[in-house]
Amino acid sequence: MKTIKEIYRIGHGPSSSHTMAPRFASEQFLSRNSNARRFEVTLYGSLAATGKGHLTDQAIIEVLKDVAPVEIIWKPEIFLPYHPNGMTFKSFDNNDIVTDEWTVYSVGGGALEEEGKPSVLEDIYPITKMTDILNWCEDSGKAYWEYVKDVESDPYLLDYLEQVWQAMQDAVERGLQMEGRLPGPLNLPRKAAMYHIKAMGYQHTLKNRGLVFSYALAVSEENASGGLIVTAPTCGSCGVLPAVLYHCSKAYDFSKTRILKALATAALVGNIAKTNASISGAEVGCQGEVGVACAMAAAATCQLFGGSCAQIEYAAEMALEHHLGMTCDPVCGLVQIPCIERNAFAAARAMDANIYATFTDGTHRVSYDKVVETMKKTGHDMPLLYRETSIGGLAEDYKQMDY
Repeated sequence: MKTIKEIYRIGHGPSSSHTMAPRFASEQFLSRNSNARRFEVTLYGSLAATGKGHLTDQAIIEVLKDVAPVEIIWKPEIFLPYHPNGMTFKSFDNNDIVTDEWTVYSVGGGALEEEGKPSVLEDIYPITKMTDILNWCEDSGKAYWEYVKDVESDPYLLDYLEQVWQAMQDAVERGLQMEGRLPGPLNLPRKAAMYHIKAMGYQHTLKNRGLVFSYALAVSEENASGGLIVTAPTCGSCGVLPAVLYHCSKAYDFSKTRILKALATAALVGNIAKTNASISGAEVGCQGEVGVACAMAAAATCQLFGGSCAQIEYAAEMALEHHLGMTCDPVCGLVQIPCIERNAFAAARAMDANIYATFTDGTHRVSYDKVVETMKKTGHDMPLLYRETSIGGLAEDYKQMDY
């Protein structure tokens, strides 16, 4: 299990796997082929199926175009064995001879992998199962965030989390000020500002719920517009955790230090899911994106409100369990319908999971690890048309559009 910095990436939306990662890959390929005379990039499987809606081609061309012309080849019908999000880069010289070829995979959350090659980043966590970490916490008397701090051994870790928290707050506040329509053929209007205004007119309970909705919408709408956000754990699910933490900081006046500790715990929960299953919608559906984001937010909230380690694990387990089987079916390949609304609902569900868990002593039958394992199996059993191809589920009645 790698550093939690892999869970929180600050960058531009709308998709960590379809926009961020292809941009990162393009930068890496360009760095070793700066003398190329033309580039050819072939996109496969889910990466090709929803690439136009996710602005994959624009992200690649933006990086490579200043050096040489770029041709994008779309092959949505071909799924490479290693991962559904495959891409092959080729560079050519003056004689149109291939000088370099590289196949790489976008595996979720902006991360890249090559088949058969170890990751550049080392695994640093000796314990990668939630149950084992819970036992470690109970034996040592330490909290989850302290486990993260001990393992990472990075004096600048809190500084990084502070950058993450600031970027999350900025995304909420920008999104609340924006109005108009989101880019793309759906002409979907922004709703965050309206929800925020309406929420202020209600009494305590409905006001709080409405505010959480507005915060999640704000960040998700910023993501859909290509704004600067934080993957948590992905772009498509980036509104859940910021919404909950922003609400807690405003409504309950939690200190910045406590928020940063909650971010560490949330990242641990996300990291466990990423390591033992997947956070890629193309691989396991939206349960791996919004479902994991909900688990992260539930754990963070439970910690903020004084939950025990057992209660925090239970909150995370419930949050993910009740997203099992959720498909990834973005309409027109855009990170808008149903993605934005799902972020708002998941933020509210995360807070409910915290409440439910704190009514208990933390004892329960199904562990978070078991739900992560089940999520992986469910995702692999899910037909491809429900895994970020935009040809099934809610997306099946909408044609892919060139724009």
